[in-house]
Amino acid sequence: MNDETGFAMRLEAVILPDLGTGPDVPIVVSHWFAARGDEVWEGDRLVEVLVGPATFDVPAPTTGRLAEIRGWEDDQVTPGTVLGLVAALEDGDGMDRPSERPPS
Repeated sequence: MNDETGFAMRLEAVILPDLGTGPDVPIVVSHWFAARGDEVWEGDRLVEVLVGPATFDVPAPTTGRLAEIRGWEDDQVTPGTVLGLVAALEDGDGMDRPSERPPS
């Protein structure tokens, strides 16, 4: 995929992992902690899902920008679902690299 600058981007999928629930336990996308285009950092919580009465955070798979959201709030999803895509920051990709990670 190329962005508007003509540089190639590597996209990393945000995938809902197997949470060990049975097929009869609904999993629902609850909240995105970032909007499309926002910078995200690898390992930080990116999207929250509800599993019965509990919540589970799905982390960002890489540092970059949230390029696409596929699992919207209130969508029912299953393990393995691609919830979104992160455009990874790479050397020479034309994107400004954060000088340091912002405080949590």
